[in-house]
Amino acid sequence: TGSIASGDTACGFANTAMVLAERRFIPKVFAAVDRVISAVRSLAAVEAGAIGPHKDCGYEGIYVKAITGIPIAMEGRSSAVAHPSPVGNIAACAADLWSNESVQHIKLLGGYAPVVSMEQLAYDCRLMNGASGRGPDTARLLRDLHADSDSALDPQAYVLRPDVVVAIAKQIVADTHGPFSRSKTAARAAVEALRDGLAAGQLNLDSRETDWLDRIEDQLDQIPEDEEAFIRAMIDETEKLNPAHYDLV
Repeated sequence: TGSIASGDTACGFANTAMVLAERRFIPKVFAAVDRVISAVRSLAAVEAGAIGPHKDCGYEGIYVKAITGIPIAMEGRSSAVAHPSPVGNIAACAADLWSNESVQHIKLLGGYAPVVSMEQLAYDCRLMNGASGRGPDTARLLRDLHADSDSALDPQAYVLRPDVVVAIAKQIVADTHGPFSRSKTAARAAVEALRDGLAAGQLNLDSRETDWLDRIEDQLDQIPEDEEAFIRAMIDETEKLNPAHYDLV
């Protein structure tokens, strides 16, 4: 393809936000918006020739699949041994591969942790394969149960609902002005989806979280249309960044 082989996910950005939100350092709605923006970054790899499966810890993979159709690996409840997350069930909605992440080699009552974790993973896969084997209706029922069991409880899960993903993905694809513009489109669409979910009673948010939706929108309004102008402004605010390392000077 003429491209340099590299990673295909932006999970380092969105997953950092997820962990910070779990520790209450940042709002959950901020992490949710960050997750949707990361879909644009991961999409760039597919546009450059990546064929998947998309990496398991990139929960934004469902967006990439909705847009490109490539297979995706996902992780969720079976990876709780590695880290907590609010998306343990909903992550399975469109998974082609199911992963259990990193597991320490320690002794548990049931055996060594990797063996125990593999057993849990196997049961998950049996359930999903069994549902698929019974036909599309049963597979969709399991998908919807996975989605509904998580999506109302956390905005980071809500933006992974298949119906929400498809709606936002359409807006991302419709934006043909490049990744920078697409990222802003994705962010605005995520905020709109969270507001709609809240209004419809499909998402539970406390007042501190809803206040941040307004603040995020205000910040988006302040981002210039010109990408180079935005980069210059951000460089001035990042003391530890060496622009030369990223061909920015």
